[in-house]
Formats: sequence, C-alpha cells, structure tokens
Amino acid sequence: MEGKKEVLGLWVAGSEGAKFWMHVLTELKQRGVQDVLIAVCDGLTGFPRAIEAVFPRTTVQTCIVHMVRNSLRFVSWKNRKPVARELRTVYTATSEDQARAALTRFEEGEWGQKYPTIGASWRARWDQVVPFLAFGPDIRRAVYTTNAIESLNRQLRKTLKTRGHFPTDQSAVKLLWLALERASRKWTYPIKEWDMALQQLAIHFPGRLPL
Repeated sequence: MEGKKEVLGLWVAGSEGAKFWMHVLTELKQRGVQDVLIAVCDGLTGFPRAIEAVFPRTTVQTCIVHMVRNSLRFVSWKNRKPVARELRTVYTATSEDQARAALTRFEEGEWGQKYPTIGASWRARWDQVVPFLAFGPDIRRAVYTTNAIESLNRQLRKTLKTRGHFPTDQSAVKLLWLALERASRKWTYPIKEWDMALQQLAIHFPGRLPL
C-alpha cells in the first residue's frame, strides 16, 4: 500500500508451467496474500492460467516490452526502428478502441503487410495487451513492463556467475537470499506519483483496497 517494491518469495524448480505457478501462488495465498489487483507477466507458460485459478479477480497484463521485443524477432535489423515506431502507436493509445484502430492501421500498412505474423500475435493476446489502457499514465508506467523484475534477475544471475558451481540448490538459494536482502535496502521510496496511482486503483477496483 506504500507503493514500494517487495520480493515475496524465492523458488527453485527444474521448469516453469501451470503446476509450478499454481504452487507459488497457492503458497502466497496461504501466507496471507488476500488479493492481487494486477499481475504483469512476460509470456511465462501457465502463469495466466494459474493466476485465474488462485486469484480469479486479478487483471492479467502482458509485458508490452516483451510483446514488442517478440514482434521484432520477425523483422530484419534495418526495419526494426520503423516497425517499433509504428507499434508504439498501438500501446500508447488513449483507449482500447484507439489501440485497436492503430493495430488495424499497422496491419493494413507497409510493415503489417510485410510482417503479418506481428499483427496476428498481438490479436491473439489482445485481452492481456490492453488492460493497462484503462488507467492513467501513473499506473501505466508501473504495469506496462516487467523491467523492474528483469533488472533484479540480472543482479541475481551476476551473483551466481561470480561464484561458479554450488553443491546443492539450497546453497545457491542462501546466496540469492543475501543478494535480495542487499538489493531491497535500496527500495526506500515508492514508485513515481504513487498517491495518484493509488487513487486510480481505488476507483478502478472498488472495495478491494483497505483505504
């Protein structure tokens, strides 16, 4: 409620999937997480399904940065900047209707005709692309990307890389826990314009915030 970042847990598994994420979310619920307003994910297999099963009222938002990045995989290097510029008109639209119209223009334009898989991929995940468009810029900045998590993951990978091999998973987890503790000491301030964002969340999710 203070708008500060917090790591809720650290899990080790051989692979990701709906069963793994169901375990994670069920554990969080048992530990006291009563509600999740918005869950931002980057295409992790099974994660949206698990969220809907454990926290059915949660709005699932896909990471827009990952959507753009995945779209550009289909594009030759010299065309990536203009394609990314055209896609920007979709996710910076002021409403879902305007975003849908921008995607249609992209599909009908030069780049959409040359790379039809891009438009198809956005339409296939449309329900998870557009939820953040219902909010103002204060919340959009917070939920359109998982970059904050990726930044933390990079720190954790660097911690493991410098130590080489570990005899057990538990020994690696202990080191990662220390790295998380060190990183979290810097999270002393809320996200930008948190007061305004909190007001918008309270209006959009009535009765779900302990204000």
